[in-house]
Amino acid sequence: MHPLASAIAPLLAQLGATSVPVEDREPSDVLLYWEGEPAVAVRLPGAELTSALDRLIAEVEAELGAALPELPRADKQRAVRLLEERGAFTLRKSVESVAKALGVSRFTVYNYLNRE
Repeated sequence: MHPLASAIAPLLAQLGATSVPVEDREPSDVLLYWEGEPAVAVRLPGAELTSALDRLIAEVEAELGAALPELPRADKQRAVRLLEERGAFTLRKSVESVAKALGVSRFTVYNYLNRE
């Protein structure tokens, strides 16, 4: 991994963006230069990450270190608590969206919300 990609990785995680090798870049990627040479391409979040809920989910995934469906049950419960603390469930149809993101049922999300 190029040192520039390592340096900006935390920023990209917060933005929901990813770095890709220069040779794999797409026309919509932002090309960053290091000492005058293309070093890394940044792929900004697409339409799938533009909603507030999607951004909150991406933040929690970055914080927990894995995609929500890959988390063990205890971490899924923690993810739901983090999303609740950040106001995710004030958004319209958020329980259904979070359930889909976690790979669980809506009932399970409500169950996680009701746990202490």
